[in-house]
Amino acid sequence: MNVGCEVGGGGRLRYHYPMYLPPACLGRPVLSRRDVLQRLAAALTVAMVPSRAAFAAGPEPREVALVHTHTHERLSVTFFADGSYDPESLAALSWFLRDHRTGDEHPIDPALFDILHELRLATGAASPYQVISGYRSPQTNGMLREHSSGVASGSLHLQGRAIDVRLADVSSAALRDAAMRLRRGGVGYYASSDFVHLDTGRVRCW
Repeated sequence: MNVGCEVGGGGRLRYHYPMYLPPACLGRPVLSRRDVLQRLAAALTVAMVPSRAAFAAGPEPREVALVHTHTHERLSVTFFADGSYDPESLAALSWFLRDHRTGDEHPIDPALFDILHELRLATGAASPYQVISGYRSPQTNGMLREHSSGVASGSLHLQGRAIDVRLADVSSAALRDAAMRLRRGGVGYYASSDFVHLDTGRVRCW
């Protein structure tokens, strides 16, 4: 049987069965009992999941230092200060992490820089991150897929949510272990190429 619902006093849901629907409810969409329960479950799930900001480090300044292994460019910025991300620093980081093959630029997820910042603190690294890959355009991703089975068609590099890095003063294995302990996204370890993939997707490792 289909039911409609509305929020009554005290935030309680009132159910109205079709044969007893009052005039005020006649124009409203009719929901099945299953729909109502699914929506309630979804609302509870959203309320229980912490926001991205809740996972971020505290309000202290956050810095990141990078050197690009392909362009040889260097960048060191404070991307978070006074309780918020700095737009100019984020823009500079997005340009730095552009597709070096095509020159295409894409906004980079700030949470990726939070991960790099926290890993530097966790490992005690003093050297800048050596960047192997940041944003990838569809053209570059397609080209890499033709030469390697390890490149995903839906790679998070395409969304500006992934980066491949290494450190001069911390082994890539140790960097991987620290990243896995953070549980802030995906972690991939490529021993033969000596780098670690980090992304802001679901928590997983390979």
